[in-house]
Amino acid sequence: MTHVLDRPVWSALGSRQAAFAVGGDRARRFAPDIGPLAGARDDDPESLAELAELPGDLLLLQADPIVLPPGLHAASTAAGVQMVAEPRTIPPPDERIVRLTDADIPAMVALATLTRPGPFAARTPSLGEFWGVKDGGVLVAMAGERMKQAGYGEVSGVCTHPDARGRGLARALSAHVTAKIFARGEIAYLHAYAGNVAAIQVYESLGFRLRCPVHVAVIRR
Repeated sequence: MTHVLDRPVWSALGSRQAAFAVGGDRARRFAPDIGPLAGARDDDPESLAELAELPGDLLLLQADPIVLPPGLHAASTAAGVQMVAEPRTIPPPDERIVRLTDADIPAMVALATLTRPGPFAARTPSLGEFWGVKDGGVLVAMAGERMKQAGYGEVSGVCTHPDARGRGLARALSAHVTAKIFARGEIAYLHAYAGNVAAIQVYESLGFRLRCPVHVAVIRR
């Protein structure tokens, strides 16, 4: 039986985040000013044809092997992992952490552009709350929520400025966002590149466990 997280982009855009979707009944992507994540309902020819009609470059992220529609090619591929954490008690929030607002979006985009935690655009913060740590008024680390399905919330956008690494900020922020998801009675999940051993170890220390490997591909015409 297909799990709701096997094709997380498709399930998010077909449920709690339908308002952010571009596409039809078989394939959808997030609006371009949010990010390139896209997904098809399945690998039927009709679904792949609809995927091929979506605008712009697309980023596919799913448990199933990626099948490309005719006319599209993979500009890059990668192996990833999907991890989940059941609600549990975690340490109190770190007092350094502040909620980020629309006024912080330019700094958020700049930090994400520098550190490349994954796709991040001007309207990505509209998907959920984002939290950060500032040093002298300058944003040096952040994390927030991206995809959401019934009963699930994704921790995403975790990044730290190179000059602020080694202070435990990524772990503190990941724990904070995870706690917010738990407070809603949801299961927290996240994605990481399979080769990012350091990040995976941090997530494991917070109670995340491997759910499944995932396939990642940037596709374009």
